Amino acid sequence: MNKIKLLTLGVLLATSATAVQAESKLTLGAGVGVIQHPYKQYSNDVVPVPVLTYESENFWFRGLGGGYYLWNDGTDQLSLTAYWLPMYFKPSDSDSHKLRRLDSRHSTLMAGVSWFHHTQYGSLRTTLSGDTLDKSNGLIWDLGWIYRYTNGNLTLTPGIGVEWNSDNMNDYYYGVSHKESRKSGLRDYSADGGWNPYLELSANYRFLGNWSVYGTARYTRLSDEITDSPMVDKSWTGLLSTGVTYTF
Repeated sequence: MNKIKLLTLGVLLATSATAVQAESKLTLGAGVGVIQHPYKQYSNDVVPVPVLTYESENFWFRGLGGGYYLWNDGTDQLSLTAYWLPMYFKPSDSDSHKLRRLDSRHSTLMAGVSWFHHTQYGSLRTTLSGDTLDKSNGLIWDLGWIYRYTNGNLTLTPGIGVEWNSDNMNDYYYGVSHKESRKSGLRDYSADGGWNPYLELSANYRFLGNWSVYGTARYTRLSDEITDSPMVDKSWTGLLSTGVTYTF
């Protein structure tokens, strides 16, 4: 199993882990997930999912990301953060002979600042981060609102938000250079920045003491700057995962 495929859900599950398991010091678990890619003739990935969350007064770790609190008073949480961004394109994973002639796009380490503001009506979250490994030199800004509802052992956390990708980010993962155009027969394409709205839902049910089952789903509507790419034939991407966790 490709390492990036194995870990793709881990960073996306950080969202649900934040909302569902934030009161826990340490949670470990495993599950399975399905990932929908936007690239042409690119198969969905069904992958194992490791789950690890940890929370302390000064540090936190969720999925493929972690951070150090600059401010944490229960209502507002301001952090320096870093996380592995598992966006990638592997030409051999596509059944399109044209896409097979393109260059690979690689995952990278992102770093920046995140802020949570908690109210009785839900939580505002936002993160601004940049590529640190000179892959795209791009930026990502995520802004979302989540609401946590608990009834006995069941916790539901719906959310809505939008993610902005800079032009460098979009162009690296979805652009086609003149050289690639000549090799593949695809038209050359240079992408600008764009906004990707999303909906998400996480569920967690605790049973047998510290054992829980979870489920999480996210639907992301892609910006025109992505869907206009000759590499792409979908208007959305999706994530679905379920598994079991144990809280220490």
